[in-house]
Amino acid sequence: MSKFQFINREISWLSFNERVLQEAADERIPLLERLRFLGIFSNNLDEFFRVRVATLRRLKDFQFEDPDSVGFDPGKILLRINEIDQKHQARFEEIHKKLIRGLEKEKIFLIDEKQITADQGAFITQFFRDQVRANLFPVMIKNFKRSSFLRDRSIYLAVHLQKKSRPAKEDFALIKVPTSNASRFVILPKKGDKNYIMLLDDVIRFNLAEIFSIFTYDVFHAYSIKLTRDAELDIDNDVSKSFMERMTESLKQRKKGRPVRFIYDQQIPPPLLELLTQRLKITEKDSIIPGGRYQNFKDYMEFPNVGGPQLEYPPAPPLPHPDLAGSRSILATLGQKDVMLHFPYQSFQYIIDLLREASIDPGVRSIKMTLYRVAKSSRVINALINAARNGKKVTVFLELQARFDEKANILWSEKMQEEGVNIIHGIPGLKVHSKLILIKRKEKKENVLYANIGTGNFNEETARLYCDDSLLTSNSRITREVEKVFGLFEKTYYSPVTFKTLVVSPFRTRRFIIRLIDNEIRNAKSGKAAFIFLKLNSLVDESLVKKLYQASQAGVKCRLNVRGICVLVPGVAGLSENIEAISIVDRFLEHSRVFIFHNDGEERFFISSADLMVRNLDHRIEVGCPVYDKELQEELRTMMEIQWKDNEKARIIDKNQQNNYRKTNPENPVRSQVAIYEFFKNKYYLKTNE
Repeated sequence: MSKFQFINREISWLSFNERVLQEAADERIPLLERLRFLGIFSNNLDEFFRVRVATLRRLKDFQFEDPDSVGFDPGKILLRINEIDQKHQARFEEIHKKLIRGLEKEKIFLIDEKQITADQGAFITQFFRDQVRANLFPVMIKNFKRSSFLRDRSIYLAVHLQKKSRPAKEDFALIKVPTSNASRFVILPKKGDKNYIMLLDDVIRFNLAEIFSIFTYDVFHAYSIKLTRDAELDIDNDVSKSFMERMTESLKQRKKGRPVRFIYDQQIPPPLLELLTQRLKITEKDSIIPGGRYQNFKDYMEFPNVGGPQLEYPPAPPLPHPDLAGSRSILATLGQKDVMLHFPYQSFQYIIDLLREASIDPGVRSIKMTLYRVAKSSRVINALINAARNGKKVTVFLELQARFDEKANILWSEKMQEEGVNIIHGIPGLKVHSKLILIKRKEKKENVLYANIGTGNFNEETARLYCDDSLLTSNSRITREVEKVFGLFEKTYYSPVTFKTLVVSPFRTRRFIIRLIDNEIRNAKSGKAAFIFLKLNSLVDESLVKKLYQASQAGVKCRLNVRGICVLVPGVAGLSENIEAISIVDRFLEHSRVFIFHNDGEERFFISSADLMVRNLDHRIEVGCPVYDKELQEELRTMMEIQWKDNEKARIIDKNQQNNYRKTNPENPVRSQVAIYEFFKNKYYLKTNE
């Protein structure tokens, strides 16, 4: 085989995040949306260091190779990550400066404490006293003994205090910028047609003399720093504790996780930087990154619009579904036909309506549901609680190990239990990542099952931003097996179950996909048409990548639409010349997983909660589902083809990770997310006007 067999997964992920940075640089995108892409880039990078870099650090310390990194040395990869990170940070700063200039052209000025007028200073001082000061708790650096008090991903100001008359008299302090208690952005009074915004960091800088008024210092300089910690949870196996107790204790330990990345304002004096790294126990093993005056650009995701609608994407409200709009009963509709919802193009409200209907329908006996990540004010959970109050038997599998949502899920778990919802918490050794609803209804003295199988979370907030597919059905071939999946959760022990219709990890997914690929290989070798069309978030699993290489070598045409990590190298002669791969990064997050196999003309369609990664195939409960309805198959096919024709936001995945835009036909621009929205809008109006 060619030496270009695999791209390292970490390098591929960084390439994906570079595509996010490209969106921030794209002048076709409204200005505030570009700022928000800077926020998304920064937030993504934080999570990457908290999880993947932390894992590589552990592997390096123990001199293990990362099993997911396909033979790459962790130490070398960490060095390469730091090189790419510094390159991306430089590009980030360049884009950020350009966007700030763009704001000024729109008469929006982001000013610091040295640029304000006297009346703005009075406003800021009063704002500080009313809104900020009570949340500040400075720590003198010479006093603190434990570095663990610094919170992960929080912004701190390292303050240098001096006397003008005696420069040698000095002290140092740390102040946490309290963004959890207030917006990062302080909107100042407007002057004529000019808008002014100040970062909370600079509000604090302006008031340093008041903060440290008990001292005699009169010169203050503040430099921002940020620490990123290892976010992996160590969960002990003390059988005397409940799983929830163990999770709660592990979350407390996360706050003290080992540092993996330290970013500092590069204007900081070297003696202060040295003092900080010593006190915080930052070593040369950690990623120490020089940065700018400000950190935590993830807050740019919430940048306020004080300039008008032209600075944001035009509205794209979720569309009604032609089969459900105006329906008196969703369950009655599902008794007649399968329905598929496509978020964010269509409304997530139908899922809420389904649960609400089930909660009051006298025929409904039970509701079962899996939850992984939910909205902060979840109407889904409120609907389930209402069902329990109405006497329905409600069972929820709530995954406590949903990374970074563990604390919220523990609180939701307690709330639902108080209301009579039966909560199931865990299967030893497995995360539950499947997206399922099962409703049992008594009809003519028989129990009829209705199911929802989706690719994304039951979260009304992210459903406005994430592209996902959700199948609603009463097809007994599917619903009986959904019931089997819930049977796994409700047992007090782990036991294998046979599935014939659903594609369930860790029991069947890997073998099933290999079998489907092998079928295409046989057909290609027999001279028949053969193709595979996959849409994924990530393609990492080594054995499946090798199987796709075999398919390419046999003549199977493979199209891959992979939003994030892709370790497969397309277009290599003798290895993958029949494989093309693209990645689409745009307004909405491409999150759905769709698999299409030609199958000698009898195409097979599947949606799934699983990406092709080791964790999804072998260490999680994931559910893939066949799509039988011909109209729904055609719907999925149309969406996939529109995305494949994208020549505005699709990038080519190649061995060099260049992220070149795919310019197939400049005279006929196709921006797939816009085209798909129009497709569903037209479909709705055509159906409702028949």
